[in-house]
Amino acid sequence: MFTLKPISHDSVDGALAKAERYRLLNEPHEAESICRDILEVDPANREARISLILALTDEFAKEEGAFASAVGAMSGLETAYDRAYYSGIAWERRAKACYDAGRLGSSGYVYDWIVKALGLFEEAERVRPTGNDDAILRWNACVRFLQRHKELGPKTEEIREPILSE
Repeated sequence: MFTLKPISHDSVDGALAKAERYRLLNEPHEAESICRDILEVDPANREARISLILALTDEFAKEEGAFASAVGAMSGLETAYDRAYYSGIAWERRAKACYDAGRLGSSGYVYDWIVKALGLFEEAERVRPTGNDDAILRWNACVRFLQRHKELGPKTEEIREPILSE
């Protein structure tokens, strides 16, 4: 069987640039692979971890396990801001991927996941670095998404009607 080969520490910067290019080319699997190679030789590399998370969120529409992988990758983020902000990104992108898929009966999930993202963006806003309004920008994008899609609403519990013949 074939085994993975490690990259050198000297190639990390170039590999990060390649991962970003592959994301821009809509090839998230390539970007994910590169980020995993970087994290093997530099586990604390913040840029690689963030790029990995974003690449995984790019896969939500096609890869069922991508959300769980993205959430798992968040544990390696060092700051409360990064954990809240990128978790918010994951929930927002999960909601939008589900909405774009047009799955019957999914509007409650989409709404609830956007609301989850809003909570995480609020959390990130509270602990954000000075001059960083990224969480506010994402908050506003989510609110505008809900304003455009008024058909979305909270998930309701399915209530079964009693059987009257018993």
